[in-house]
Amino acid sequence: MVAAAGAAGAGRPGADVDLGGTYDVVVVGGGVAGLAAALTSARALRSTLVVDAGQPRNAPAHGVHGFLGREGVPPLELVATGRAEVEAYGGRVVAGTAVSARRLDGAELPGAARFEVALEDGRTVRARRLVVTTGVGDDLPDVPGLAERWGLDLLHCPFCHGREVADEVVGVLSTSAHGAEQALMWRGWSDRVVYLQHTGPAPSEELAERLAARDVEWVEGQVVGTEVDDDRLTGVRLADGRVVRLGALVTMTQVVVRGGGVLEGLGLRPEPLLGPGGLVLGEHVPADPTGATAVPGLYLAGNVTAPMAPVPLAASGGMMVGSLAVRDLVADDTDAAVAARRERVPA
Repeated sequence: MVAAAGAAGAGRPGADVDLGGTYDVVVVGGGVAGLAAALTSARALRSTLVVDAGQPRNAPAHGVHGFLGREGVPPLELVATGRAEVEAYGGRVVAGTAVSARRLDGAELPGAARFEVALEDGRTVRARRLVVTTGVGDDLPDVPGLAERWGLDLLHCPFCHGREVADEVVGVLSTSAHGAEQALMWRGWSDRVVYLQHTGPAPSEELAERLAARDVEWVEGQVVGTEVDDDRLTGVRLADGRVVRLGALVTMTQVVVRGGGVLEGLGLRPEPLLGPGGLVLGEHVPADPTGATAVPGLYLAGNVTAPMAPVPLAASGGMMVGSLAVRDLVADDTDAAVAARRERVPA
């Protein structure tokens, strides 16, 4: 498998910027989920810091689709807008890669900082509540030329990109028993779908009949390269020398958790992500449906815990954990006030 990486961010404060001491909320990961969490926290008048490595998963894509009110917005424009909104409410967004985190002594005391996060450049920051939205990366099938097409005309989600390639011949590169079903799904968007068996198993007799009934062409043989003309995918090459003409290519990826060092330091580790029929799709870090974890004060949102969540759901998850962190802080402040009052006014 080869990794597909997003483009690095630019124009943000970097290693020369002092992070300060303790924040109410520190968010690790500045994608849509992280910025939604930070916006919720900052609007609640909480000191908020976002540490962003600048590698959004969807950076190569031309636009974000299915996001009501923001249909077709370029991913980096959406993130830049979100960053500005966080900063307009007093939040800080700084460039950096968080590499580890630890729970602090005395974290159980009301009002205390609970976590310390260490960055790759040696800076550290403390947080009363910690939100991790580091997302996932995508390992692609090991075919030369695929990584360069990722997010352009190498796709994975019909709901995200199907409309944009509806007039193209769409090839589905199979790497598992799910490949034929994936080809049938894409048939809902394009009249011309080619099922490339590649390294996947041959479809069952029933699936083969369904492919034929939907006029999906079934091509056996392993794909060994791509055909590109003027920065547009035009087809794929098979091991026997044949070229299959295509305008778009679809495949499944293996998702890999980013920011694992931060979570592992707090006792959370990636677990297998299972798809239909128990198919392993990669990994994720489980959390409560609200985003809460077994570690008090630690919340997860976005693709790090729900890799299949599209941008609107990632944003919703970020807002959810941001509001939970704020509620927790309000209760914590009240506990601290009660403790202080009891010291002043003995029972």
